[in-house]
Amino acid sequence: MAEDTKTGSTDSGTSPAANQGPEFAIQKIFIKDLSFESPGSPAVFLKEWKGDTNIQLNTKARKLNEQDGLFEVELGLTVTTTSHGETAYLVEVKQAGVFVARGFPEDQQGHLLGAYCPNLLFPFVREVVADLVLKGGFPQLLLQPINFDALYAQHQQEQRSKPAEAGESGSASA
Repeated sequence: MAEDTKTGSTDSGTSPAANQGPEFAIQKIFIKDLSFESPGSPAVFLKEWKGDTNIQLNTKARKLNEQDGLFEVELGLTVTTTSHGETAYLVEVKQAGVFVARGFPEDQQGHLLGAYCPNLLFPFVREVVADLVLKGGFPQLLLQPINFDALYAQHQQEQRSKPAEAGESGSASA
């Protein structure tokens, strides 16, 4: 009976995705680079723990293949934790993904690669950092959620104001 429910429609060689506009897909998610350092061990474990954590974040996107709409998006995270003014540990992670992004207008594609994809990668980074810190013998570190949409909007605003400033200074010197 399952055969009776098929529509029997024929396709003239085009895929349904080709007729439906923009396409997005995750192809691969992977760790590109990873480092854990604990320069003060084992002495850091002999003192009272007073962890102070600093997090630096960056994202990159690059086109891999023009025709296929393949992009690599990389989320870089550096976590430095000090205790009593000394570095207790340093974690550096570059989590990356290969994504298909076809048929999007330029502004939507920018947001997709600059905010949406890093948001997809962040849970993987969070897990890697939590595991490394715990396996390094330190108290659990849970990274708080990050609003990549707001960070992307802030970056776009900064980019828009830079040309205006450059134009003003350029016209002032002319």
